[in-house]
Amino acid sequence: MVTAVAAVPSLIGLDWGSTSLRAWLVGPDGTVLEERKADKGASTLSGHAAFVEAFDDVSGGWRTAHPGLPVLACGMVGSAHGWLDVPYARCPAGAAVLAAGLRRPDGGPFIVPGVLFDDTSLPPDVMRGEETQVVGTLHLHDTLRASSCVVLPGTHSKWTQICAERIVRFATHMTGELYAVLRQHSVLGRLMPDDAPVDPDAFVQGVDAARDHGELGLAHQIFAVRSLGVTGRLPNDMLADYLSGLLIGHELRAGLQWRAMAGLGPQPLALVGAPNLCARYQVALHRFDRPADLVLDNTAPAGLLALARAAGLLPLAPLESQ
Repeated sequence: MVTAVAAVPSLIGLDWGSTSLRAWLVGPDGTVLEERKADKGASTLSGHAAFVEAFDDVSGGWRTAHPGLPVLACGMVGSAHGWLDVPYARCPAGAAVLAAGLRRPDGGPFIVPGVLFDDTSLPPDVMRGEETQVVGTLHLHDTLRASSCVVLPGTHSKWTQICAERIVRFATHMTGELYAVLRQHSVLGRLMPDDAPVDPDAFVQGVDAARDHGELGLAHQIFAVRSLGVTGRLPNDMLADYLSGLLIGHELRAGLQWRAMAGLGPQPLALVGAPNLCARYQVALHRFDRPADLVLDNTAPAGLLALARAAGLLPLAPLESQ
């Protein structure tokens, strides 16, 4: 448990993903006063009773100490394999639309809906959890509200286009999951030692390969990771970071082009997520001559607080811009 300065809490917030559960006691300005974690993700639980038990374990003490606080949850807890299947909100989706879509299982928290983008011209895209981080980002930084691109790196990276404080479209890249699959279940992983040190130069080489020769195709360049190792062009210790740079580089190549196709002109670009991963994306963005204008840590607590206010569960009060 991480304890911050004493303050009167306004909300209990949960980020309930597939494999893990994070809970926060949130202050009136979005500050996290206390945090708890549990290996009780939505995909590890089965049945209503199991979810109630996990919910009580992680937040029961807070709910007893602070009766009446609203409790909101985001993430895969609202999916078909979660506690309650909460219907997606369709783009364009802002705080008001998401707040209107809150649903609550018996004995549980209000669950934030995910977001669906489906303009029928391309396959649909979905998110659960990232929409809450986007809401928190926009409430904390008013410079992003009119028009911006918010990128959320991760297992399934999201590139979200913001217009008038709403998510108007987004694109998902399975960059993190693809890296894990290739590392663990392909011939590439056999060449990569588990204890190899982080190699920033190898990462940059991978990014540059995607930037300069991405027209050769991702599938071809992925195999080049093996051929570079087999021929000794790259030492085995460098291959994992080269692969990471290659995959992130292809994501940025596509994402920046997708962003430019929106035709909205210059607009801020923000990175939101784990600091170490955002730092890696920022290095890659520099190689594309487009560094992020803002780099932010997890904004889900502020997003949950903003959604509680939008739903009328708390008095309206603007969060401070930072």
